[in-house]
Amino acid sequence: MSDEPVETAEKDDARHAEKMAKKKAARDKIMAKKTDEKGLIIVHTGKGKGKSSAAFGMIFRHIAHGKPSAVVQFIKGAMWTGERDLIEKHFSDICQFHTMGEGFTWETQDRARDVAAAGAAWEKAKELIRDERNSMVLLDEINIALRYDYLDINEVVEFLKTEKPTMTHVVLTGRNAKDELIEVADLVTEMELIKHPFRSGIKGQPGVEF
Repeated sequence: MSDEPVETAEKDDARHAEKMAKKKAARDKIMAKKTDEKGLIIVHTGKGKGKSSAAFGMIFRHIAHGKPSAVVQFIKGAMWTGERDLIEKHFSDICQFHTMGEGFTWETQDRARDVAAAGAAWEKAKELIRDERNSMVLLDEINIALRYDYLDINEVVEFLKTEKPTMTHVVLTGRNAKDELIEVADLVTEMELIKHPFRSGIKGQPGVEF
């Protein structure tokens, strides 16, 4: 019986190990230069699902690290969500949660009311961001309020540039993030829609959508 297959496998393993060792050395060299820290402006946008879910993942990381954080929901109103229920029941001492919206604009059908709700949410957001005890502040669905001009994008950007504490992270979610916000952000992720069950007649379900 020939030992060639065994020898070939051993050679493949050795080549792989050598390749990975080179990659690790290059990666370690890069990471050694990354020593700075700062509070980030983080934008989750795009038509795909997962913008708020990813943002709440970071909020739960902050909670796990014992870092105070806060959430302001700009659009979602009376609708129950698992994240809000979990945080308010078990982590309210370390994460403030403010649901300031009254639903999507097609639900209220009252622009003045939507503008007022967005304005109140933005005032609360500024208060929470200015409070340096908060390591992260999530502005959930603020991009929708900005898209419909319920808020002035220039005011939001100027505040983030000039008043956000140096080490505070601010996460902004929602479709159609404006160019001005993308420009000032440190990290921008666009969720791409490939398939969605809604198109097949499947409604939003607990544990997946909310």
